[in-house]
Order: sequence, then C-alpha cells, then structure tokens
Amino acid sequence: MEPAAGGFSEEQFREACAELQQPALAGADWQLLVETLGISIYRLLDQKTGLYAYKVFGVLEDCSPALLADVYMDLDYRKRWDEYVQYERECNGQTVVYWEVKYPFPMSNRDYVYTRQLRELDMAGRKICVVLAQSTSVPQLPERQGVVRVKQYKQSLAIESDGKKGSKVFMYYFDNPGGQIPSWLINMVAQNQSRTKRDAQNQRDLFPLPANPSTLQW
Repeated sequence: MEPAAGGFSEEQFREACAELQQPALAGADWQLLVETLGISIYRLLDQKTGLYAYKVFGVLEDCSPALLADVYMDLDYRKRWDEYVQYERECNGQTVVYWEVKYPFPMSNRDYVYTRQLRELDMAGRKICVVLAQSTSVPQLPERQGVVRVKQYKQSLAIESDGKKGSKVFMYYFDNPGGQIPSWLINMVAQNQSRTKRDAQNQRDLFPLPANPSTLQW
C-alpha cells in the first residue's frame, strides 16, 4: 500500500485503530508485564536486538482524546518542562523532530531524528485519533561527533473517547539506543522500572502522556 503524506501508509493508521478494538497479542510471545489501575503493559523480545518492544492498553479516566493529542504534538508546550525537546523543522517536504537525550557519564548522549504524523479517522462511527512516529534520516541533520544517533525508534498511539470524560488508549513502542550498551543492561533497567509501575498510585505513573523518545523505558 502506498505511504500517505509523511511516509506512513493508510494500513499503518488502520492497524493502530484495530488494536483499540482488539489487542493483537496472539501469534507472538507477548508477555504481560504490568496490569494495574486499568492499564496493561505487554512486552515482546526482539530477537535481532535482544531488546523489548512494548504495547500498552487501557483507559485514562481524566484525560480527553483532544488533550492527549495536544500534549503529544505541541513541542512548544513541552519545552516548558522537558529539557530534552530540541526543535522541529521542514526537511525534504516533511516535518522532522530532532531530540537529544542526556545519558549518565561515561555513556554518550543519544539523539533522534524522526518524523511523526497525526490523523483523525472515522472507523464505523468511532472517532479515533492516531499518531505515528518513526526514525528517519535527512542530510540537513547529520550525525554529530560524540553523540550516538538512535536509528531504530518506532511508536504508534491510538486514542478515542471512553464515552465519559476519559480516553481509551493503545500504544506501541520500540527504541534501540544503540552504541555499546549491552542489551541485558537496558532490559534490567526496564525490568526494575516495571516493578515501580506495579506499585504506581495513579494512571499517569503507568502511562506517561507525552510519550516521545526515551520517556518510555519499562
């Protein structure tokens, strides 16, 4: 199927919508990692990298679909409280986002160049907002010395009203920070954070609203 504007295909948007209706967990070894406060987090081992991909399903009772979409897409707002946000710019006819994340010494910082697109779909009368994001490469934003470029980042977010004041949400996330960090160390950190999420006192601790690179490391 031909990609839509922004490099994403119609099928990719519809696949994200479908997960809201029926989570696609069969046929693969998705493991339930956390289930609490109406939020379920699953993970799947990526055999090539040794890292995990994640899927999140649930209802955020106090956040409307419009609010979630605005928080995700509005970089100017995010810059008020997130030091990692850098900028977005037009490159080769598409809008790309540049993001640098500080890593503790002696590891090198990571940076991301990715494209994203928001669409609102009508699925048999259901109004669903979908945001897709993935790594890209453009000559205007070359790799920098001393910073590791993350080349494997992919995310899908689908949101619809829960029929009340909240949102029914699906998210897929995969991020390979690259470099010389052993996969067992990355996964160990994610596992430790998952224990914290099991003890979470509210839904926002489980499901960070402004899900962007390196903010979701379960």
